[in-house]
Amino acid sequence: MSETATHTIWLTQEAYDKLQGELDHLSTAGRAEVSQKIARAREEGDLRENGGYHAAREEQGVQEARIRQLSDMLRRAQVGESPSNADEVGPGTQVTIAFDGDESDTDTFVLGSRELLGLDDSVDTNVYSPQSPLGSAILGKKTGETASYAAPNGRSIDVTIVKVEPFTS
Repeated sequence: MSETATHTIWLTQEAYDKLQGELDHLSTAGRAEVSQKIARAREEGDLRENGGYHAAREEQGVQEARIRQLSDMLRRAQVGESPSNADEVGPGTQVTIAFDGDESDTDTFVLGSRELLGLDDSVDTNVYSPQSPLGSAILGKKTGETASYAAPNGRSIDVTIVKVEPFTS
């Protein structure tokens, strides 16, 4: 798989817009809110023993990290929709695999990212990243093809693609 494919983040338009909205809010009103909290806490006096000040500074750090994360994701994003006719495994497809060729030991999941596909907690679907060991091993495979990937313990796991279809939420 090319370096571009492993560093590209696949987004639906809805997910892109949602993440862009979050970034816009955090970069403007969110920063102003945290700055005001810090200023109010600073007015309370001794900063060494000021819990409100330290909490506001920590909130600022978390927020700035999220801004950097969102900026990076949106910069690397490739916007598209789930494929309407999936004949090979790709971002936005729902995939069923059989472990070690055992048709009774299967797993069905969406290749992508819950956040990046715009899925919320009400959607009860397993999601694997195309950058994960399993995701990168099966990317581009067709029904009936096999792939191997290394488990976290280093063991090689063989899977067979049983079914590939477009994901619809």
